[in-house]
Amino acid sequence: MRFPALVGAALLVAGNAPVEGGAPIGRLSWLSGCWESVRGERRIEEQWMAPRGGSMLGLGRTVVRDSTVEFEYVRIHERDGRLVYTAKPSGQAEASFSSVTLSDSLVVFEDPAHDFPQRIIYRRQGADSLVARIEGERNGKLRGVDFPMRRAACGGTAGR
Repeated sequence: MRFPALVGAALLVAGNAPVEGGAPIGRLSWLSGCWESVRGERRIEEQWMAPRGGSMLGLGRTVVRDSTVEFEYVRIHERDGRLVYTAKPSGQAEASFSSVTLSDSLVVFEDPAHDFPQRIIYRRQGADSLVARIEGERNGKLRGVDFPMRRAACGGTAGR
């Protein structure tokens, strides 16, 4: 399974400040909004709704030149004190990953039984950038792909 359009166990909260109202999803408020990565003619875009009602909804797409080549719908929601990242990538089966690490600038979701990736990571780097990463074993070797992203205007520009 591929997760390049939108990048991704127990919840580790020891030593982390409590979230307003005690909701783990609130710790991901920094992910809200629009993000993009542009490399040559490839543009990856993600848009995340703010945490509300115990969930965040996201969508992403990868555009090469004038064509959408991949898209993905994602829901991050609370279940049994954990966050669960459920993705539905274009043309693939839905997959869910449970949080294994959560802080005010990092979240790691994992499903060791999944083909690839087994981990989806979002790491905040300042107010206007983050790195989304997918990683796991493929053919017996640890693989990882980073997607550095910058905050972008939501709605984009016509003709992109």
